[in-house]
Amino acid sequence: MKRLSNLAWTPAWTSVVGCIHGALNYLDIKPSLGWLFGGTGHGFIINMSQDGSCPSGPTAWKTSKFYELGRNLGFRIEGLFAEKHQPDWKDNQQKGWDIARTSLDQDLPVLGWELAVPEWYVVNGYDEVGYYYDGPGAERGPSPKPWDELGNSEIGLLEILSVKPTESSQDQILVKEALDFSIAFNNGSTEWVLSDYLAGQDAYQAWIDAVRSGKAILMGHAYNAAVWEECRRNAVIFLREAKKRLPGVVDNAFESAIRSYSEVAKQLKDVTELYPFFENTREEPLGENPKSQKAVKHLQAAKEAEKKGAEFLEEILEGIS
Repeated sequence: MKRLSNLAWTPAWTSVVGCIHGALNYLDIKPSLGWLFGGTGHGFIINMSQDGSCPSGPTAWKTSKFYELGRNLGFRIEGLFAEKHQPDWKDNQQKGWDIARTSLDQDLPVLGWELAVPEWYVVNGYDEVGYYYDGPGAERGPSPKPWDELGNSEIGLLEILSVKPTESSQDQILVKEALDFSIAFNNGSTEWVLSDYLAGQDAYQAWIDAVRSGKAILMGHAYNAAVWEECRRNAVIFLREAKKRLPGVVDNAFESAIRSYSEVAKQLKDVTELYPFFENTREEPLGENPKSQKAVKHLQAAKEAEKKGAEFLEEILEGIS
């Protein structure tokens, strides 16, 4: 048996970022949450299913670059990704179990997908039965989670990742690569965006259309609002911190970007207040009603502010390159 007693996640709607932040705190790396959101590009992206409201949007994209950018912040992630339909599924469950135990024995944090619900968790221990963990709704899941049950779900994905310290990059490199990635992502790069999902301005429009028409899934609408508001709020923190770390380089572009993304965060916050997640698990009509139309106006304002903000990110990139 092994337990990392001080390893816990940082509660966040974007559970993968919250779990990485908790792992980095354990490793005594300790970036601000905003620096982590922005430095990995996550604070600036938006990903939405084509129906405009599926709760899978925040997690259903190709994440390899997101993890790769972690090296600029002083950590690297290695591990296993497998799917239940693969013929070597049982072997992969064993491999994931071996990765987790080896890492924890070395006092290295581990991340795992769907230990309880379809979100990310920090794995902070194991015994002869399975994984101990912390994360969204962890108190409602089995503890320990039997190792040979991980991934046996409707989604059917197994992800076990080890978080290791490494040398960080210069701030200018970190900012440049994070913004490069997020701009490419929001432009719909197929390198990161799945074929049945939309990014950037197209994602916003699909979301707006779904709410306006009443076709949006209520839970998915509220969840997406919570996640993307959190991302933009932390993007503002990242931009402020980046401006301090790179003084006198592109101060005006940073200030303009901060104003734009502050407006995006404000508009999305208004959506979350109209549709708070934990109060929207019951059925409630969307579409032609005053509440939905208010949400549409806020989403439209967020979309326009984000379009301007992206232009200022391009200015920052040009200035620091």
